[in-house]
Amino acid sequence: MSKPAPTRCRTLNGSSYNASLRERGSLTVWFDPGMAWHAAPSGKQGRQQTFSDAAIQACLTIKVLFGLPLRQTTGFVASLLKLMG
Repeated sequence: MSKPAPTRCRTLNGSSYNASLRERGSLTVWFDPGMAWHAAPSGKQGRQQTFSDAAIQACLTIKVLFGLPLRQTTGFVASLLKLMG
């Protein structure tokens, strides 16, 4: 039994194909500047919550979206926040 001939892919729109490859690594993330990242004091006994529920939800959304482990997600979000200033 003979092998089928390999298919050849030809790119007809080279310039737009190259532009799309350059932008493939581009990532745009918008954070609301008014969002409180740190939690407000609860007034209850025990350790106070460090981050707000909205911040935790944003991190977990990024974790699920990119399929990252939790440690990689925290590093990724920390680097995004550092870029934001």
